[in-house]
Amino acid sequence: MRMSGAQILLDSLKQVGVDTIFGYPGGQALPIYDALYDSDIRHILCRHEQGAAHAADGYARASGKVGVCLATSGPGATNLVTGIANAYMDSVPLVAITGQVPTTMLGRDSFQEADITGITLPITKHNYIVKDINELGKVVKEAFHIASTGRPGPVLIDMPKDVSAGEMDYYPNGLVELPGYRPPGEASEEAVNRAFRAIAESQRPVIYAGGGIVSAGAHEELKKLSEALLAPVATTLMGLGGFPEDHPLSLGMLGMHGSKYANFAICDCDLLIAVGVRFDDRVTGKVEAFAPHAKIIHIDIDPAELGKNVRVDIPIVGNVKLVLNQLLQRVEAKISGVWQEKISTWKKEYPLNFAENGEGLKAQQVIQEIYRQTGGEALIATEVGQHQMWAAQYYTYTKPRSFISSGGLGTMGYGFPAAIGAQVACPEDIVFDIAGDGSIQMNIQELATAVDNDLPVNVAIMNNGYLGMVRQWQELLYNRRYSYVEMKSPNFVKLAEAYDAEGYQVTKKSEVAEVLKAAIQSRKPVLMDFVIEPEENVLPFVPPGNALNEMIG
Repeated sequence: MRMSGAQILLDSLKQVGVDTIFGYPGGQALPIYDALYDSDIRHILCRHEQGAAHAADGYARASGKVGVCLATSGPGATNLVTGIANAYMDSVPLVAITGQVPTTMLGRDSFQEADITGITLPITKHNYIVKDINELGKVVKEAFHIASTGRPGPVLIDMPKDVSAGEMDYYPNGLVELPGYRPPGEASEEAVNRAFRAIAESQRPVIYAGGGIVSAGAHEELKKLSEALLAPVATTLMGLGGFPEDHPLSLGMLGMHGSKYANFAICDCDLLIAVGVRFDDRVTGKVEAFAPHAKIIHIDIDPAELGKNVRVDIPIVGNVKLVLNQLLQRVEAKISGVWQEKISTWKKEYPLNFAENGEGLKAQQVIQEIYRQTGGEALIATEVGQHQMWAAQYYTYTKPRSFISSGGLGTMGYGFPAAIGAQVACPEDIVFDIAGDGSIQMNIQELATAVDNDLPVNVAIMNNGYLGMVRQWQELLYNRRYSYVEMKSPNFVKLAEAYDAEGYQVTKKSEVAEVLKAAIQSRKPVLMDFVIEPEENVLPFVPPGNALNEMIG
């Protein structure tokens, strides 16, 4: 069949299962947008390319599919960069498609030309500039295969306008041939045997689980291993939901703002089974004092992560779901003893808590009420800051893909467009973006996207009048020298109404439940401005450079 490059692109996208694209049109992408006019692929028009990238990211995290975003050349492409970097840091499967100036105009500083493949080289698993229309179908299939297999991540396809507008006789080919790309599967027998022996010898095991558990769909295997070993499980920010937090063996989140009992357990264990993690600095604290008494097993699909940040005694390369199954075939159930009793005592002595403040409002109270009103069944997205950590601490996550947040890059402005993407992926679910008054303003324009597409995203703004996390660090580490962190916000109720959404302001604890209930029942985009205690801190807090057991609060 005679088809244009743009038509081949869309046909190839359909072949790999794409049903939704988040994008923003422009000159060099016009052939693609013209083809979209007749396509049954859904296009969500975002109001900024960064919003489109984050929405595709949120769609991917909520659905487990590859997210797709589309932009034009030059500034359209460079506006995607933060979203691509965010997906790269958090190992999210994403394909970004950009228009580009015609091949004859490349390298001439043409209008809206940017070397987007060069710019994104460090923040993509792979990228392509398609200069030959005959390569296009193959490139699309390769891109999706690379993005979704092994350690997931973003792939970029740059399409010059003469390629997207050109024509050829097209014969679809479903084969992907990448002989140099072979993601690991099961681990070697030798590595599994070494891990088994270490597990059998341990008296105080802890499992440290990360986003790899969620990506691999290994949550059931993790639960079985934990129960067999009676090993408590501490999760990273990206791992929240990978192990049910209402389980007796759950330690919740560890690290800088983790629970005290999780951090104590890491410091006192004699075996640490690290699964699908990268030993991020926000988790380890002072590296020399991290798990000082433990033999460390590290299971990851990316061999580059093994031994990168901490010493590892037993490195295991493999798909974590397959490797956990290998271990489950050999491990013997352990009997509860002194270690489990010690963990239980720590949980009782050092629970997460905060001081009540009469009718004054605290973010922790709002988040706990969101949990009650949704029965713990909502999809929670967050921006970045204090509210993000409170959302991690005070909402109980019991299933994978229910927590969507920017971990590695820490991107303010991520949560709202990501929540939009999650709502598109899961239209029947209740979706919340837990936001700060600073972060929400970075991509507030996407309220128009939610309204135009009838997406009932609930935005709960924790409004303390500050860039809260920066203020907290200035209080605790810089002698309360509050340098440029106090900020005035717009009238969020009027702003919501200007976009034809619903808006509420809440100043009293007694008003929270009623407003949340009304927002959930409305099934419209809702912006809720919760005016909270201005100088409340996220605690516990491990200051940079401290060991995990050297916490404030």
